[in-house]
Amino acid sequence: MLAIILGYLAGMLTIASPCILPILPFIFSHSGQSFKRSGLPMLAGMALTFTAFASLAAVSGEWTIAANQYGRTLALAFMALFALTLLFPQLAERIFRPWVAAGNRLLNTSAVGEQKGIGGALLSGVATGLLWTPCAGPILGLVLTGAAIQGANIGSSFLLLSYAAGAATSLALVLLTGNKVLLAMKKSSGNVSGLRRVLGGLMLVGVLAISLGLDRGVLARVSLLPTAPIEEQLLQKLGTPELPKIKETKAALTPIKEELPVLKDQGEMPPLTGVVQWLNSPPLTPQELRGKVVLVHFWTFGCINCQRSLPYVNAWAKKYREQGLVVIGIHSPEFAFEKDPASVKKEAAKLGIDYPIAIDNNFTVWNAYKNNYWPAHYFIDAKGHIRYMHIGEGDYAQSERVIQELLSEAGSKV
Repeated sequence: MLAIILGYLAGMLTIASPCILPILPFIFSHSGQSFKRSGLPMLAGMALTFTAFASLAAVSGEWTIAANQYGRTLALAFMALFALTLLFPQLAERIFRPWVAAGNRLLNTSAVGEQKGIGGALLSGVATGLLWTPCAGPILGLVLTGAAIQGANIGSSFLLLSYAAGAATSLALVLLTGNKVLLAMKKSSGNVSGLRRVLGGLMLVGVLAISLGLDRGVLARVSLLPTAPIEEQLLQKLGTPELPKIKETKAALTPIKEELPVLKDQGEMPPLTGVVQWLNSPPLTPQELRGKVVLVHFWTFGCINCQRSLPYVNAWAKKYREQGLVVIGIHSPEFAFEKDPASVKKEAAKLGIDYPIAIDNNFTVWNAYKNNYWPAHYFIDAKGHIRYMHIGEGDYAQSERVIQELLSEAGSKV
């Protein structure tokens, strides 16, 4: 029960994270409608779809990747069609009459999108749920990794649903506030068509940004309320629940927070086995890496926090390569669409990553390190022993000092 409560509270906090921004135009497109007939079914559809596809990410097989990709493509097409009915209702009806008519029947709307039926609102929520990729804080990270490591199960699905329900609750409050604003505008001016066109334009911008992958680059530069520290406080105050299928990570690997880190020996580097595919390198082993200082970086391309840390990791890889540093990116996916090796390769090229990447779709390496976070950095000395770890963003100067110290120990001049 405690896990359900924590998941719900973490979901409510998602309204303060930048990852909510791409879907806000889709949410606000239901402003001014009956909340029971439009807003509520839409939010229910979003929560249930997110739960289903996030649970699906834990299932192995290429069909899960294809199902997620096709679902996202259909969702983008649906949202683009709906945006056209808001943005250019008359033009859309003339040029795209068959498609708009089909869309209007599906949505149970008039040509200008004045009234939505429950079925149409629910379908809109399904599309939104397919496109929503929340920033994974400590609580959602525990749930996602637990499901990924041990496979989909009822317990993790209920936890994902509690998270989605929390997000839907906070979005419902925002939507109800928007309804009041629109009602006041309608009473004062009697016409809200201009605002509907603005929403349609924002929806099209959102569709284009998501389809081209531009949303991640923009969101990596946006900082709202940092929710991870709040989630960590919730875990500390309420206690870490017994989350289903999460292996207990006991002590050995703990982040060191002193300004001058004490680089204690924390055990040998785990093996890099179970990797689906290697990019930018042939397969690597701990034995081959002896004599090198190694930075093992856990990330996934859809993770905004990871994207913020990547410029620093890229810079270290280039700056200290000649001195003996090897950076290895372990790509462990949060969601099913991040499992496609071709997509990982494409996104890595966009991000300028030229160091070795291990595609860890089965979370084998993740599990070997007993990791629970995106991003996470493990610093390994030339003897093959873990000496330091850092989780999350920040403390980049300190991390670079660790690299320099380990290189100095290995006899390199830095």
